[in-house]
Amino acid sequence: MKKLKVIAFVLALGAVGFAFTYNSVSTSENVDWPKKKKKVVGTNVGDMAPELAFDSPDGRTLKLSSLRGKYVLVDFWASWCAPCRKENPTVVRAYNKYKVAKFKKGKGFEVFSVSLDKNKEAWRKAIKNDRLTWRYHVSDLGGWESRAAKAYAISSIPASFLVGPDGRIIAKNLRGMGLDAELDKHITKL
Repeated sequence: MKKLKVIAFVLALGAVGFAFTYNSVSTSENVDWPKKKKKVVGTNVGDMAPELAFDSPDGRTLKLSSLRGKYVLVDFWASWCAPCRKENPTVVRAYNKYKVAKFKKGKGFEVFSVSLDKNKEAWRKAIKNDRLTWRYHVSDLGGWESRAAKAYAISSIPASFLVGPDGRIIAKNLRGMGLDAELDKHITKL
């Protein structure tokens, strides 16, 4: 009887030891807890926006990453695209409204226009005629073969990506008041 108690005690002690060993192995595998978001570069909501670095109409190279810390609408368009030109007044209105807004996490709002034009003069003229007053206009003048269009898997325009201050895509293809509705979620006041 005494032998059975000793055996039961040894087995119980072994089970407790195994439980502690199991837990310590389990936690050592989760060294990066809490899990951090992976920095996947892509074009889905939640992905890090692919870098864009192209020339402006005056030949300066402008980079999307230079706007980190702001909310940025990456807007794909072209001077020859009627639906794009029809959407431009909405983008202009949103830019004028939100460029002065105070955001909870970001330091402002900017538009980064990416043209799929092949003709530089037509591109410049459309910027002027549509009153696209923001500073960030880029193109490699490659049309549908543009490296930017390929990086963002653009198959039709207009197309847009709203990028948050951390560089992650937070929304896609916002039209009309959809852009306002999304930006309103992130502002403290106008």
